[in-house]
Amino acid sequence: MMEGTDHEDTSSLDQTAANLKRAVQYWLDKSTIYPLQRWMAFLALFALFFLRIYLVQGYFIIAYGLGIFLLNNFIAFLSPLDDPSDLSDGPSLPTTQREAKEYKPFTRRLPEFKFWLTCFKGAGTSFFMTFFPIFDVPVFWPILVMYFAVLFFMTMKRQIQHMYKHKYVPFSFGKSKYSNAGVETGAFGGGMYGASRKGM
Repeated sequence: MMEGTDHEDTSSLDQTAANLKRAVQYWLDKSTIYPLQRWMAFLALFALFFLRIYLVQGYFIIAYGLGIFLLNNFIAFLSPLDDPSDLSDGPSLPTTQREAKEYKPFTRRLPEFKFWLTCFKGAGTSFFMTFFPIFDVPVFWPILVMYFAVLFFMTMKRQIQHMYKHKYVPFSFGKSKYSNAGVETGAFGGGMYGASRKGM
């Protein structure tokens, strides 16, 4: 009898975890079209984390680790999916004026949504860790700030040099945008609404 009860409890927990995972994924999918609101939520969590650091005057090593983590993700966000320096054969970024005339959107190594999700998870995990004294390693925080500033400067300098060398910009401009894109009109919401009936 006990074995059957344990099996039912495990099955119920698995079902609850699966339902929770589906619910989280559902809301994540719904949030993809709201980048501004997503990033505002991240900034709010980020500010809450640093407010916690300021109030307790500790956990500076966690803040440093979060800074390194966010910097690595930011570099991946700015980098192309296919590194031009690694491509010896096959398609590459345009190198002449003629090749550059064709519009080719920039494909990131880390897409915007995954970049946001990773940063949000990192900030949330760091905030959670500040409630455990075991992670409060005593350290002289101005040294960490100096280390991070030097690391940020060197990393961004290398990234900018890479962008200049291979002549790419990590943002896509010039793509056509239509004011009524996605708006359904007419009885059937189709694209033939208002079309000419000549020749019928």
